[in-house]
Amino acid sequence: MTPEPTSAADSGDRDSDPVNQEEYTGQRDHVYKAALASAVLLMAAATAFYHFEEGWSWVDSFYFSSVAATTVGFGDLTPTSDTSKLVTVFYIFAGISLIGVVLNERLNRRARRRVSRHQRTSRKRNSSQ
Repeated sequence: MTPEPTSAADSGDRDSDPVNQEEYTGQRDHVYKAALASAVLLMAAATAFYHFEEGWSWVDSFYFSSVAATTVGFGDLTPTSDTSKLVTVFYIFAGISLIGVVLNERLNRRARRRVSRHQRTSRKRNSSQ
């Protein structure tokens, strides 16, 4: 015989338990900040790599890093050495993944705020009636 859940937290319903919701939001904020920091560090590392490996200016290196990570690929700058080409392949895969995580977490944060705002507004309306 399994015991009945005594609270929303026990039942796994994090939306109805404010304490559990705050903990969940805090964890998600940590993921967002870590992913954003990783994306910035990856772009900085790629910029430095292309500057030294290809001999491009800092602006051109940053530009190429941005274009490659977003898979736009204008084709005006291209890696010339085998090392640069291989690094670019892995950089693109990592960049796509990190950008996806950052955008997902950012949009989830925005959605949670909107739901929370809607719930507060609904409670105020219900309590005033």
